[in-house]
Amino acid sequence: MAKHDHALLAPGRDGSGRTLHAPSDGRSRARLPHVDDRLAPPETRVEYLDGAELFAAPADPPHAIQHFDLTYVLGAHVAKDYRGAVDMLTRTDEASDYAPDASIFAQKPDRSGRRRLEEMAFEVCDKQSLAVPTSKARRLIERGVRRVFCILVKQRRVLEWSRETDGWRPLPKDAVIEDPCLVRPLPIQALLDATSSDDAVARALLDKRVPALEQAVAEGEARGEARGEARGEARGEARGEARGAALAEVRATQEAITTVLQSRGLAIPAEVARAVAACNDVNKLRRWLKKAVTAATAAAVVAGSRRKR
Repeated sequence: MAKHDHALLAPGRDGSGRTLHAPSDGRSRARLPHVDDRLAPPETRVEYLDGAELFAAPADPPHAIQHFDLTYVLGAHVAKDYRGAVDMLTRTDEASDYAPDASIFAQKPDRSGRRRLEEMAFEVCDKQSLAVPTSKARRLIERGVRRVFCILVKQRRVLEWSRETDGWRPLPKDAVIEDPCLVRPLPIQALLDATSSDDAVARALLDKRVPALEQAVAEGEARGEARGEARGEARGEARGEARGAALAEVRATQEAITTVLQSRGLAIPAEVARAVAACNDVNKLRRWLKKAVTAATAAAVVAGSRRKR
């Protein structure tokens, strides 16, 4: 892994993976509603913050594009035993129930069998005032969320909430986020640049040791070795590595499509899974990946992929 000047470590990262709770405002945590006890009606765009009703409006580019890039990168970086979510409502207190743009939480249910509070939360901010994400971040931290980030679309900056200052802290663009929720350090640049996103996703999927991806890399290396014996070791290895890299990109994109659909809670029919697995056209897979972010169903992602005769 390339060295970075800044590594942003998780608060309380002592190997235990425990969740740290910020000092509260005097309210008893035992009296708080469960994070899944709804105040806002699910499957609508209504949220509540300190008793005030908010409307989460749909987005235009570049805000909408940033949402996709965030989901794309996070989906690949979620570590084992954790799950990612998009627009998942969280009840922070009696008067607040809203959905961070993306979040990561422990997969194992709590003692009552219900989902656990997220450990990391991300907000994307474009035209709206930073006051709203600020209020949301403060409530999430008070509830017990360990880390909250905000991506400023126009400024192309990433902020992290600071308990010490009770405010946002700008993060250097060459920094990485290290956290037990992540399979590998997440470069800040990967959240801001599409090219860096692809590189970070590929590395994260390799670190996850995805069987199909490892097999593809091994097959590419094997083909390279075989051709090297027939045409010369140097030439064979070069071609084998190139084809292995191309096949690795195909497999990584296939995995990313599945990851995005699963993170959105969409069922993936067998025929869709077969279509994705059988496609070796990386350009087509990239188009499907973009459609996976907003498609109403998994079938809609690959719809129309066959040419009419």
